[in-house]
Amino acid sequence: MNEQRLKQVRRQYEELQQRLQEPATWENPTLYAALQRDLQELTPVAEAYTAWEKTGEQIREAEEMLSDPEMKEIAWEEKQALLKELDRQEHELRLLLLPKDPNDGKNVIMEIRAGVGGEEGALFASDLYRMYALYAETRRWKIEVVNLNETELGGIKEISFVVEGDSAYSRMKYEGGGHRVQRVPVTESGGRIHTSAATVAVLPQVEEVDFRLNMNELKIDTFRSSGAGGQHVNKTESAIRVTHLPTGLVVECQDERSQYKNKDRALQIMRAKLYEREQEKQHAALAAERKSQVGSGDRSDRIRTYNFPQNRVTDHRLTGDGRSFNLESVINGNLDPLIDALTASDQAEKLAAGESAT
Repeated sequence: MNEQRLKQVRRQYEELQQRLQEPATWENPTLYAALQRDLQELTPVAEAYTAWEKTGEQIREAEEMLSDPEMKEIAWEEKQALLKELDRQEHELRLLLLPKDPNDGKNVIMEIRAGVGGEEGALFASDLYRMYALYAETRRWKIEVVNLNETELGGIKEISFVVEGDSAYSRMKYEGGGHRVQRVPVTESGGRIHTSAATVAVLPQVEEVDFRLNMNELKIDTFRSSGAGGQHVNKTESAIRVTHLPTGLVVECQDERSQYKNKDRALQIMRAKLYEREQEKQHAALAAERKSQVGSGDRSDRIRTYNFPQNRVTDHRLTGDGRSFNLESVINGNLDPLIDALTASDQAEKLAAGESAT
């Protein structure tokens, strides 16, 4: 454990506390808000370090009591309990010192596309969107559909939507990849189990300060919305298509009735896609030097299988008994146990990589 780093964090924490008490800080709302955010980020580490030090002091006190014949047994038991607590606190501190993903606090742009399996693949994509919508509801997040391409049977060929809520990206970032389903399709009369697939993309919603779009590299077209909408759709070209000319990336937005709102949202998504491309380039460069890259890899890789006959969801990034979950629970939006397991696995890999590096 890096005690020098922990002492540095606590010094910064104490300095921030002092600065927040200064009149000059109160008179500057922007500075006050920035310092408050910094303090909030350092507080868990500083408090955990103080608790760890206190436990160490209690262990030393218990050791001094071991020399007293009348207190020896009680002191020994107390010391064992404190040593276990010290181990737990040290593990917590190691996790708190792990590098933070700068995107964790951001909102999320998600895209689901039907893969192999025809109509059944589209129906599975619809099930995935429902699963995420239910999960967002449990977290009190807001979902806004940006673009939707449905099939006649109610499946989804493609859907783009924004998830807005506290640290949405930190939870949803593990969902990006290939999702496979094994079940008897509603379109299958013979009762045979089919395998279909859908892909999920997860992008952090970035602002102009994070990534600036070059408007000269964009081609913006208007068109009439497809699907339901009545007279409005027939008469108004409110849908927007944005093409990034250097890469050929295309974003469409047709959910809003206002052309300006659709353009705004389409530019947000294009910014997120280009930002992600830039991040992937950086990650690829890092991975060439360091094989311990966590969470990287091709989106087309299969990350999860939903086996309906066995009522089981298997996440292929996890190992052992902890890789399987109840399908009915997961598909109805109870994603927390699965995401918690992926978060713990991610942290364990990062801890192991840090220890091997030292």
